[in-house]
Amino acid sequence: MALRRTGSAGMTGGSGAAVRALLLFPAFLALILSFPAGARASDSDTVLAGSGIQYPGGFDPDTVGEIRGRASGYSTPDKGPVFFRLSTERESYTVLASPPWYWKDIKADLPDGSDVRVRGSKTLGKDMVLYVIAQEVQLLPSGKSWVFRDGDGYPLWKGRKGVATGSGMGGASPMRRGGGGGVGGGPGGPGGRRR
Repeated sequence: MALRRTGSAGMTGGSGAAVRALLLFPAFLALILSFPAGARASDSDTVLAGSGIQYPGGFDPDTVGEIRGRASGYSTPDKGPVFFRLSTERESYTVLASPPWYWKDIKADLPDGSDVRVRGSKTLGKDMVLYVIAQEVQLLPSGKSWVFRDGDGYPLWKGRKGVATGSGMGGASPMRRGGGGGVGGGPGGPGGRRR
């Protein structure tokens, strides 16, 4: 049995589906690009173990406030954000700052016992610990500060449209490393190695 080609009219079947897919692709691409960068970036969020907090996208602008207190227990975990304890006269918080590489890139330094002002999104973890997802940390009384998020709470380490900024690998790569992953919880805050 021989097949005979009868021109373009004989090419319906599978090629018609391919043509429809090609026509729909620009509409699909436009739909994806119409989402704000923050919404696309939240796809890579991680739920921190113990606390149940989504990081880094769990920042809620409606809960932003400032807290002054004494910092202690600074820690750089293998996975997840740099964190430290913030104690006020009335309460204690675990402050979630940034991926370790970004903390290092901006040369943040927080000795135990430092008086600080933290601006960020406050939340209660499922482990019943109060957390602050930091937007800015200011060392008092010197006034030196480190900014982690813009005015809307978007992480600065993600750069524009999800492109990371900073070295990420000591100047060798623009790609970010860390910033998500399993972080242990419990009353002492996320687990990890202490510096």
